[in-house]
Amino acid sequence: MFQIIFRKFGNRIQAKDDLLSGLTVALALVPEAVAFAIIAGVSPLIGLYAAFMVCLLTAVLGGRPGMISGATGALAVIMVSLVLLGNERGEALGLGSEMGTQYLFAAVILMGVIQIGCGVLKLGRFVRLIPQPVMFGFVNGLAIVIFEAQFPMFTESPTTPGSSWLVGNDLQLMIGLIALTMAIIFLLPKITTQFPSSLAAIGAVSLLVIGLDLDTLVVRDMASIGGELPSLVSFSIPLNWDTLVFIAPFSFILAAVGLIESLMTLTLIDELTETRGNSTRECLGQGVANVATGFFGGMGGCAMIGQSIINIRSGGRGRLSGISAGLFLLAFILFASSLIEKIPLAALTGVMFMVVIGTFEWSSFRILRKIPKTDAFVLILVSGITVVTHNLALAVISGVIVSALGFAWKSAHHIHRESETLTDGAKVYHLSGPLFFGSVTDFNLGFNPADDPDCVIVDMKDSRVWDHSGLEALHKLGERYLNAGKKLKVQHISRNCQELLRKAGSMVDITVLPDDPNYQVAQIKLPEESAGAS
Repeated sequence: MFQIIFRKFGNRIQAKDDLLSGLTVALALVPEAVAFAIIAGVSPLIGLYAAFMVCLLTAVLGGRPGMISGATGALAVIMVSLVLLGNERGEALGLGSEMGTQYLFAAVILMGVIQIGCGVLKLGRFVRLIPQPVMFGFVNGLAIVIFEAQFPMFTESPTTPGSSWLVGNDLQLMIGLIALTMAIIFLLPKITTQFPSSLAAIGAVSLLVIGLDLDTLVVRDMASIGGELPSLVSFSIPLNWDTLVFIAPFSFILAAVGLIESLMTLTLIDELTETRGNSTRECLGQGVANVATGFFGGMGGCAMIGQSIINIRSGGRGRLSGISAGLFLLAFILFASSLIEKIPLAALTGVMFMVVIGTFEWSSFRILRKIPKTDAFVLILVSGITVVTHNLALAVISGVIVSALGFAWKSAHHIHRESETLTDGAKVYHLSGPLFFGSVTDFNLGFNPADDPDCVIVDMKDSRVWDHSGLEALHKLGERYLNAGKKLKVQHISRNCQELLRKAGSMVDITVLPDDPNYQVAQIKLPEESAGAS
């Protein structure tokens, strides 16, 4: 099997880096998957199965080589309510009080179908419209969330909410091992880059803890990770319209959050590797992975920014890194659970702290005072919403809306006019700037039909009509002049606008000139690019 995978996805130069990086990522996936499953209120194995299947399938089918997917906290916090309500619903239907997981599996399947639909409609390409301040805010907020997610590792029982904090020697040992892990990750690349520093740090700290028999928290203290191959789910819940209505809202939210986090992570990895992923294919890959995961008893997932950065920093660039990470994780579950359970949580926490340091856009502090106030506000807003709500979809959508409103407000003030009177007595208004919903008010205030001559010309050589509101403003302006018994002519307007005005029965006379512009109204061209782009 490994030979087939190598021939298909491997590269003789980077195969070693991909395999070692995949092993590092697999080790880092274990505590994350267990923790997120517990947050969602399901068995740790359900989180591990999701991490294995989503990681493997998106590596094969997705549009971003080197990106790692799996069970994530952003989805887990949404699943909590679904599982609880599913348990209540199952009890009310007489099916038992443990039906929440089956409703979760059904919701994950529908989530995948929705994501496949987004891929078919090529909606993923609109991630390009997300402004840079939103991207900075997303990355910073997610780094803080990853940092906060490590706090339970400093308690006596990481999986028990409200557990007491470590104190005394236990706390000092935990901090010391974390510091050692971070030091190895930081210093080893200065000596050699032939071996992933994160994997070396995990191995060295694990050997130290086992060799000296140090009393510190290990993976076994979170949960046992041993299990069998996932099997096809036999649904006991009724698969009818009522169930669909119940799970649909959760599925749409899960699909939106999953795609936004995945596409934002894809964009970040594109920047780090200076390559280009395919957002449409990523939507399809995420969808297929979640459909399969739901049928085989997993909690679903999406791209993981922390593990993806671990993979990139460790040298993983190709699909083989994600494939090997998924297969290594499956091997841990089936064969090596007793060994993996001995890994100290301090080593994995140290790795995640280094991810936080590498993920956070520290330059955002430096540029906050140099960028426009609107952009600075958006950056802080997205970061804050991400940290407070852990709802990435809400954070990104809010940032995009505020950025769009800010852009519209600025653009609305860019419309200007100059006038001149021709020898024949006609008055010419020379417009400059965009004519759209935000600028039509200023546009209308600049004309006075009562005082203007009988013939008025609006020259739009340096202006553009952006939307229907702009066309309507021209139509109403012509009506105002007609009611005043005067004639309004418009020249240097695009052929597309000319046709729309004629169809609307506009009351302006359109002067067709040889140098009329040719552009579309309210249409954003986003052509599919060559291979590797979307």
